[in-house]
Parts: sequence; C-alpha cells; structure tokens
Amino acid sequence: MRIMGLDYGDKTVGVAISDELQLTAQPVETIRRERTDKLRRTLARIEELIAENDVQRIVVGLPKKMDNEEGERCRKSREFGDKVERRTGIEVVYQDERLTTAEAAAVLEEGGVRKENRKIYIDKLAAALILQGYLDSMEKKDS
Repeated sequence: MRIMGLDYGDKTVGVAISDELQLTAQPVETIRRERTDKLRRTLARIEELIAENDVQRIVVGLPKKMDNEEGERCRKSREFGDKVERRTGIEVVYQDERLTTAEAAAVLEEGGVRKENRKIYIDKLAAALILQGYLDSMEKKDS
C-alpha cells in the first residue's frame, strides 16, 4: 500500500508518493492548472496516479499560520481534500505543512538548481516533504 501526498495551490498541485513500505516519499509531478476555479483535470490526473501506484491513503498539506491558526489557505486545502476524497473514495488526512515550501526552496538551492528552474520542482518537492512528515509521524506512533 502506498500513500500519496498533495501540496495544493491555486495554480499547481504537487504530488508525491511513498514507497510500498511507507518509509520514504518521492516527488512525482506537479499538476498545473489552467484555471483556479476548475479541478476536473486535476482530479482526473490524481485518479490516474492512484490507480498506477495502488494508493490507499492521501495526505493533503494544511498550511497553518505560524500561531497554529487555520486561515483561508487551510479552508481551501480542506475543500480540495474533501473533493479528492469524494471523487476517489480514498481516505484523506491532513498534515501540517508550515514552511515546507521554504524548506523545498532551500533544498533546491543547496542542490545547485538555478533560481529560474526551481519553480519546476518546488511543488512536487514540497509534496514529498509533507508526505515524509506524515510518514515520520506514523513511524513514531508505531514505536
């Protein structure tokens, strides 16, 4: 069983998928959206990736404020997660994603990725960081 991580944004959705043992998260792709108010193609692509990878759970990043409050971005992420869950029938859980985009940017910078090329990778890397945080928290619960 694999777990999918999603980093939801207005224009993109970063996607990551765990290995079968649920130990590591790998960035998969960034789904680009032409219109922020349309999700049909995005949801269809997520369904394809679920089928290709035997995904049994989905983790959506929850962009909480630094004071742990949930604002407008959290509301949008939860609405997206609800749509994904209804469409796929797969359980959606939420993972705090504070600072994952900044962390992804730092990883890309350290890796020598040129600044103008970072936007190609940043969303799927952020999704991998969200998913890895979830996997690590599951491991701690099992210990």
